[in-house]
Amino acid sequence: MTREEIIMRVSEKIKVLRAEVSYTQDKMADIIGISKKTLVQIEKGRVEAGWSTVVTICALFRETETIQFLFGDEPLEVLETVAHEGTDYRKEKTLGGKVWWREIERAGGFVMQQNIISQHYRILDEDDFRIFSSFEEQETKERLVELADERKK
Repeated sequence: MTREEIIMRVSEKIKVLRAEVSYTQDKMADIIGISKKTLVQIEKGRVEAGWSTVVTICALFRETETIQFLFGDEPLEVLETVAHEGTDYRKEKTLGGKVWWREIERAGGFVMQQNIISQHYRILDEDDFRIFSSFEEQETKERLVELADERKK
């Protein structure tokens, strides 16, 4: 998944999201920090939302059915993965992937999972902290091997 794909998906669903939360165009535009005119243009498919608007929408409405339908239970992780392009940028506690994830591989106390909706990959440690994520399967497998090897030392 790329920034462009995320922008397109969110832009296509803004009107549905606004209806889900029962906001007027004025209220929605105010909350996400754009003009009503811009919101109308996005809803009519004439323009796409900008990256910062998409990030804002996903952050503020991450618990909605619309956003979870697009990205699974952790939409911010999807955005972070795209924004940071598969780097180890921080450790974050997760729920261990019990619902939206399938296990791909285990090595050295780490588990590699794939999100069933967004299709991105991540590596968790034995305490369910996310330590790596990427849309690239091979890159994630290589990082899993590196982490397992580092742990052996």
